[in-house]
Amino acid sequence: MCLFFAWREIGYNGRTIQPFLPLRPALTGMTHQQEDDMPFTVKKRGKLTYYYNGEHPTLSALVTEEQCDGDLKIYFAGLTGGYSAKGVLGLDELVTMDPEREIPLGFKSWEFWLQEAGICDSLKQVDFIEVHAFGCQPKSPSPLTDPAGYAAEQERLRAAYAKAYRGFFRDYLPDNGVPSRFTVHLVDVPDKAASYEFYSVALYQKALQE
Repeated sequence: MCLFFAWREIGYNGRTIQPFLPLRPALTGMTHQQEDDMPFTVKKRGKLTYYYNGEHPTLSALVTEEQCDGDLKIYFAGLTGGYSAKGVLGLDELVTMDPEREIPLGFKSWEFWLQEAGICDSLKQVDFIEVHAFGCQPKSPSPLTDPAGYAAEQERLRAAYAKAYRGFFRDYLPDNGVPSRFTVHLVDVPDKAASYEFYSVALYQKALQE
């Protein structure tokens, strides 16, 4: 039996990648009944396949676009390493304003979605094309009462973000290309625990899986 593996940290004591843990059997060669039991609801329209939860979703977690050669272009819904990752990965701890922990958790959440959709086992099997990053402002200290402290916190978050993002591709996806990326900084995002929110597009190339 083929197993999927999720990249989960235990305890969050350090900032290194922890071993993978087996999650669930691969969703390959499914019957229609098995498809009905999938974690995602799946809707296919022509070349597009939508993976979402619930009867009337606000958005799809994944949308795939079949290419003429059979490859899949994958659009990942935006998420964070705060409340988003806590919900997707079933974590006990809420990570707050800590880019070095949030960024890996965001990628882990996308990897988990790929597994749940039965597309592939690992992010190593897809190639990211672009990543959009949206940075949040510090929650404390106040820029009014402590402008110097607020500026220092901004610099800390941005430096930690750059280190974690660069380190993720270097350490976990060393054989993959680094995607194009743009980063904008916003006043805030709905996730009040997060320092950054991410959206991405990737390509699953069947020829590379052989």
